[in-house]
Amino acid sequence: KAIYHGVPQKRERLLIVGLRRGEDLKFHWPEIEEKIYNLKDALKAGELFDCDVPFSHGQGYPASKKAIMDLIPPGGYWRDLPVDLQKSYMKGSFHLGGGKTGMARRISWDEPSLTLTCAPAQKQTERCHPDETRPFTVREYARIQTFPDAWQFTGSMTAQYAQIGNAVPVNLAFAVGTELVRTLNE
Repeated sequence: KAIYHGVPQKRERLLIVGLRRGEDLKFHWPEIEEKIYNLKDALKAGELFDCDVPFSHGQGYPASKKAIMDLIPPGGYWRDLPVDLQKSYMKGSFHLGGGKTGMARRISWDEPSLTLTCAPAQKQTERCHPDETRPFTVREYARIQTFPDAWQFTGSMTAQYAQIGNAVPVNLAFAVGTELVRTLNE
């Protein structure tokens, strides 16, 4: 779970570490950090970053989706809408099981982000800014994944979101990499 390794995101990934038999190597997973970072830690100056997130471009919502997202409070999702709008927005999914808590989701400043995907504005992967009714920008996406601000992404905006969404969060990779180095050095 990335949130246990300095990442302000509820992201779970399977990592497999393979060691050659007979080498007497003993790998230990990184220690779980007590501090859980939230969206404010990712986008504002503080422990993770020494300045607020730099400006960058990002996707927008179509007018119809923006009208719905305007009604969602920080930390809320589609169930915070009036029932008639829930049914209209969710269509057939309204009657299916499961919480679908990522749909029409506005992240709160005081919670870690949900897992970032390659597309911040699709119905199943909406991650709305807490104060502004818009998806996170490319640079905000990068911050949530703990990329340094100087890290450059290339290609179209869609390609940049995909590069960030597909990446292992930097702080998680650093924690595992540090343990790999320790294992090999011992």
